[in-house]
Amino acid sequence: METKDPLKANDWKNIGKSVADDPTSESLVKKRRPKKVRNIPEYYFLPRKTLPSAIAFYGSWILGGVGAGMLAEIWINKKVKEDGGGVIWEFGK
Repeated sequence: METKDPLKANDWKNIGKSVADDPTSESLVKKRRPKKVRNIPEYYFLPRKTLPSAIAFYGSWILGGVGAGMLAEIWINKKVKEDGGGVIWEFGK
């Protein structure tokens, strides 16, 4: 039992050509044109860096943050050892 496909009998190659060659189809599509072209200055956008310089720049910031976190952790551990335990923060005083 064969299903009837209504699109099977169409000649798809000639359909595209007939639409492109039809001069009345051009009037159906309205083309939007901007009323005024705005000139945007170059400094409006973020500066673009090359990939190696961007990796070096942002990588140094990331490594600086990691280093600062490690120094803070070492300082906190040193303060905890010096304190010798006890109450770190007392509420109500």
